[in-house]
Amino acid sequence: MVNLELYKVFYAVARCGSLTKAAEELYISQPAVSQAIKQLETQLGGQLFVRTHKGMELSETGGKQIFKTVEQALRLFEEAENKYAELKDTATGVLRICASDTVSTHFLLPYIKKYHEKYPDVNLVLINGTSRETAEMLKTDKADIGFVNLPIDDTDINLCNTVMRLNDTFVASDKFSELFNEKVDLKRLQDFPLLMLELSTATRKAIVSFAHSQGIHLHPEIELASLELMVELAKNGMGIACIPREFVKHELERGVLKEIKTEPSLPTRAIGLALSKTDKIPFTVKEFIKILG
Repeated sequence: MVNLELYKVFYAVARCGSLTKAAEELYISQPAVSQAIKQLETQLGGQLFVRTHKGMELSETGGKQIFKTVEQALRLFEEAENKYAELKDTATGVLRICASDTVSTHFLLPYIKKYHEKYPDVNLVLINGTSRETAEMLKTDKADIGFVNLPIDDTDINLCNTVMRLNDTFVASDKFSELFNEKVDLKRLQDFPLLMLELSTATRKAIVSFAHSQGIHLHPEIELASLELMVELAKNGMGIACIPREFVKHELERGVLKEIKTEPSLPTRAIGLALSKTDKIPFTVKEFIKILG
């Protein structure tokens, strides 16, 4: 039976030309290298190396005759190991991503598309949830990746990095054009019909909290659960929408909505990538994080 380890030692000594260097490369002792060479020579029935003042040289009738064959064989074994590693690290199975509908629609969609094209065998499960719900999904192993509004006070999840900055602002149709040309005192917006998301959303909470810190109380005339519906109402002149600028970028570029700049402006927020607390991150998760950049 072929002892692959003996041939690995032979190949290392042949390349290094030294028992000592081969031992260092293989992380074994020099006596162990010498013993392996002797064992292989006994097994093959001939001398493989000749000692010279320069070190260990392949013998003409032994080592040189088998060196190329051994080299090719070891490379084939290495290729086999690499192929197995690739198979083991191929993204398959299920990847569960938890995020709000807004984050999924306005941020995640292109990354999900790219990931699916690269790993079509992965079954993607998209779960809708608030930041608090997302954290719970991660902690109870019901999600693999979560996207949460920062900051979030939960030490039982692993916050990796910030993936998106959000700049809350006010936008409206030309019906409110008198507010477009200069910075507007934030307090003045109390006198206009406001469109806001429900109080349970992170966007609404952040705006209310900041306004209260300025002694301002912003009460919406219309409260909605859907960001898309709020945008449509704003486009139709139903009121001034309070929304992250990043989520109405196309409407602002086309001019169907215009930004109302306030003094003070609303503070910047962020979306963070969160994982469950685990020692080993699955390959499917690593690859999605890599695509996020």
